[in-house]
Amino acid sequence: MEPNNRTTHTVTEFLITGFDGVQHPKLVGAAILLVLFLILIGSITNICVIAFNKPLHTPMYFFICSLAMVDIVYTSGISVTMLNVLLGEERRIPYAPCMIQCFLFHFGSSMEPFAIALMAYDRLIAISYPLRYHTILTNTNVCLLILANWAVGCMLASLLTGLVNNLPFCGSNKLPYSFCEYANLIRASCVNLSHYFNAISALGTAVLWVTLALIIVSYMKIVYVVIQMSSSKDRRKTFNTCVSHMIVVACFFIPKVLIILVTRVGLVLTLSHRNGLVIGSTLGPSLVNPLVYCLKTKEIRGRLKYIFKRSDISPNIICSNGSQLDYCSIILKI
Repeated sequence: MEPNNRTTHTVTEFLITGFDGVQHPKLVGAAILLVLFLILIGSITNICVIAFNKPLHTPMYFFICSLAMVDIVYTSGISVTMLNVLLGEERRIPYAPCMIQCFLFHFGSSMEPFAIALMAYDRLIAISYPLRYHTILTNTNVCLLILANWAVGCMLASLLTGLVNNLPFCGSNKLPYSFCEYANLIRASCVNLSHYFNAISALGTAVLWVTLALIIVSYMKIVYVVIQMSSSKDRRKTFNTCVSHMIVVACFFIPKVLIILVTRVGLVLTLSHRNGLVIGSTLGPSLVNPLVYCLKTKEIRGRLKYIFKRSDISPNIICSNGSQLDYCSIILKI
């Protein structure tokens, strides 16, 4: 993995040129800004609703919080550069922020499948061993699983960012992509690309397929348990508890698997198509996750309705003594 016989340079900044062919950059930038805003609002709402409601302090909701924090971290990290290019018309990104962005992207993209797999494990224990659920998934065990997930994500992201940080770069500092990440930075370096791409391909494929296999095995066990139930009402109720998670699994893994299949069959994508797939497969699942859990999870949906009802204070509340006072509603709420 020695550098090629080309002159290397000390790179202090990179030039993001992946959006140069976009016809309406302001419109695309506004769309990305709207998606980011929805991701942040939805994820923060889920976190706050769960954090401030003790009845929701259960393993499943802790895993939802962890997933929401992952979505916030790495979608924000990559969107800053894209918005800066599209709306701010500033294509330059300094070296250090580029490395930080590379770390955040791979930190989130490696944590996300593990976070989703943990949620499948939660559903497996809840359905297969309902009486032992709280003894298996204690708060301590849940915290350890979440910390382990974050540690694995940090380790993988540090490995990839460390490899990129030690590479020699050639004369051009242009990145014909949307943001800084391992594959894009490798292409700008003076190294034998096959060695470095084989490494990331093996690592990424292992993470993706291992977590997907764990999820599939978990749901095979869940299906077996559900089939054994005698009541159709119980089967339907149990299945409904998994719907939200299955939507999240589909939204995350289907685009990733399609990208792998497309590259494996040798289909050559244009640069704009590749950038679009990467952006869509990154922002899309993070947008769907909070919306799904806000709309499909009965407990979170119920808490949100309760909060909005409490905030709707009528100024014409009649007190028990017949007087019409604004502060009566507040007293009644307390």
